[in-house]
Amino acid sequence: MHFHRKNYSNQELINLYKNMLLPRLIEEKMLLLLRQGKISKWFSGIGQEAIAVGVTMALQDDEWILPLHRNLGVFTSRNMPLSKLFKQWQGNIDGYSKGRERSFHFGSKEHHICGMISHLGPQMAIADGMALAHKLSNSNKVSVAFTGDGGTSEGDFHEALNVAAVWDLPVIFIIENNGYGLSTPVNEQYRCFSLVEKARGYGMEGIQIDGNNILEVYDTIKGIREYCITNQKPYLIECMTFRMRGHEEASGTKYVPPHLFELWQQKDPIKNYENYLVEQGVITEQTLLDIHAELKEYIETELKKGADVVPILPDTEEELEDIYAYPNYKPVYLNQSPIKPALEKRFVDGIKDGLYQSMVQHPNLIIMGQDIAEYGGAFKVTEGFVASFGKERVRNTPICESAIVGVALGLAMEGYKAVMEMQFADFVTVGFNQIINNLAKIHYRWGQNADVVIRMPTGGGVGAGPFHSQSNEAWFVHTPGLKVVYPSTPQDAKGLLIAAINDPNPVLFFEHKALYRSISGPVPENYYEIEIGKARVVQTGDDITIITYGAGVHWVMQYAKDHPAISIYILDLRTLLPLDYTAVKIAVEVTGKVLLLHEDTLTGGIGGEIAAWVAENCFQYLDAPITRCGSLDTPIPFNIELEKNFMAYSRLDECVEKLLNY
Repeated sequence: MHFHRKNYSNQELINLYKNMLLPRLIEEKMLLLLRQGKISKWFSGIGQEAIAVGVTMALQDDEWILPLHRNLGVFTSRNMPLSKLFKQWQGNIDGYSKGRERSFHFGSKEHHICGMISHLGPQMAIADGMALAHKLSNSNKVSVAFTGDGGTSEGDFHEALNVAAVWDLPVIFIIENNGYGLSTPVNEQYRCFSLVEKARGYGMEGIQIDGNNILEVYDTIKGIREYCITNQKPYLIECMTFRMRGHEEASGTKYVPPHLFELWQQKDPIKNYENYLVEQGVITEQTLLDIHAELKEYIETELKKGADVVPILPDTEEELEDIYAYPNYKPVYLNQSPIKPALEKRFVDGIKDGLYQSMVQHPNLIIMGQDIAEYGGAFKVTEGFVASFGKERVRNTPICESAIVGVALGLAMEGYKAVMEMQFADFVTVGFNQIINNLAKIHYRWGQNADVVIRMPTGGGVGAGPFHSQSNEAWFVHTPGLKVVYPSTPQDAKGLLIAAINDPNPVLFFEHKALYRSISGPVPENYYEIEIGKARVVQTGDDITIITYGAGVHWVMQYAKDHPAISIYILDLRTLLPLDYTAVKIAVEVTGKVLLLHEDTLTGGIGGEIAAWVAENCFQYLDAPITRCGSLDTPIPFNIELEKNFMAYSRLDECVEKLLNY
């Protein structure tokens, strides 16, 4: 191993050594505590310390790093107290995630570290979002995302690199190639000669380096950081290394040929660097011993602090409250805002107004999606926006839903707001992981807000077939941390979209495609919010209560008009998560006969959840069994007649008559 000190002072060289030695000594102690049963799990980075430390020390302290689970050196080099880290590893209330996350699956905005999720790949797109924020604000910073050789097989790797290259983002991607993805060797992971070859295919520069050489890592990152900032370009670095322990301690190392351990033991990053420092006269053998003793004393002192813990007493109210971030502004609701003329507008115009006024209100709001710029989007909601706000804020994206959700989260972590348009709600499946495991959980996990709205053109009735007509809102109602909004009128569409953009939590905003240009109503010109989580009484009635949302509201209104002899109480939920249970209870009490209507398929639709809640909490008010009316439990067909037969409205009359006659 050849070291080149260049112009680094003795003190700089020694600082690198101390920062690399500290995580090694901590790990040796953790392995002992693991055997004693004092921590539950450990992912060892022994043998890879030079990468985490070299990368971190080459960056500015306010540049985001997105590490993996064996990058302890990132956390220690950012001076995170070991006592608090130890509490984190024990699952203690005083750790970085209040006991809600394990090992390194957490982040700290104070230290500009965004911890991983177990799915590995999604964090690379978050780094894209942070880099985009740096680019937009001209802040001369980079973001850095780690992945392993195994992680490069994921689609998220491709999407993140492609977006970074297409958008010219100042982001550095680090591949720690240690030869194995758990037990799977690299020859079963990829067929290219080296992973750095992938860089050229994405139109970016790349380099392969010795990941065990601390000076090579440190110097390379410093130079590439300057390159990324100066040229506003991404860069891929493959760091060749080896882990001297198992994927995690329980998995062992029997799958690794013994000669590899002998080979890489000779390439130990710390021992080789120690020998170099002594040979160059930078440090003495005695000083090495003194540093070891000093760091071991620090570790023991910090572990004593970290062991002084109070057992967690679960607080259910606190757990539920921490699902969402709370807004730090005072909302202006429709009845509180200055009255301006209400013009008759279509549903699509209400959405457009809400988005346009939000772009004016929030100069830090970025909207992204396929074909949304000059083309105006598949449904022309953003037509004309480029002329008003420019292409930096109205961004066409490659076809990569997962990466753009990740970019939106990265923007939010740098103080921006983001709206992403799914071209069709059906396509959300490709970004499902980012939504369910990153957006939804991040505030609960470590208190990070996510100012992200995902617009979801949804629903049938337009003969678009199985992949452009699905109603998939129930998938997300099951996910704590998300908010799910589904307006039915132009006025609500505008006010709820403004509220969603102002909300510091991730909101899935469902827009029924069949309503875009078929429904009109008064829309006030002023900037206003409709409160998320509050249902709307469409009309009162005495005979039967129908609880619905979206297009279902209009089906019921038409049904009531066609059947004037039936007195129908209509409740428009407007928000599906969180649900307005108070309004639901009142609606049940009024008539005692409840019909739950939704366009979604019957099985697993939100109607089942509401029915269960009503049965548990309003049973005494019921005069008949709760009735559900949903669409057929099939994919939605293309043929118009088949689609009509599929849709819930084709069974509405049957369900109403059954309930009335009970």
